[in-house]
Amino acid sequence: MLRISNTVELADWEIDISQIRAQGAGGQNVNKVASAVHLRFDILHSSLPPFYKERLMQLSDQRISKEGVVIIKAQNYRTLEQNKEDALQRLKELIQGAVKQQKARKATKPTKGSKRRRVDNKTRKGKTKALRGKVEV
Repeated sequence: MLRISNTVELADWEIDISQIRAQGAGGQNVNKVASAVHLRFDILHSSLPPFYKERLMQLSDQRISKEGVVIIKAQNYRTLEQNKEDALQRLKELIQGAVKQQKARKATKPTKGSKRRRVDNKTRKGKTKALRGKVEV
């Protein structure tokens, strides 16, 4: 069971975890031990509430395919167990991040002081550039 929130949990049968060989350098051991993890999670056929499914499908994340399958590859650690935990944690963070409400941004106007400082800096910069001209001898 993967606990997403107090009311939402994912069953083990919904998450498909397969072992693969890790990529990259790592000596002889990396070539013969399948310690990396490929996690697949089908959003549309899961037991998530409809609100969660909608928000996940709206995300523009490269880990989510057009068919609604989340694919996470975890190979940061040397052991299979640590990579499994890492993949499950990343799935949990992805789902929680999709549902989190963003604060509404309030439009603000620049203050008089900031406008004055900006114009003063522009005039100062212009004066120093004007002094860079040719020198008449």
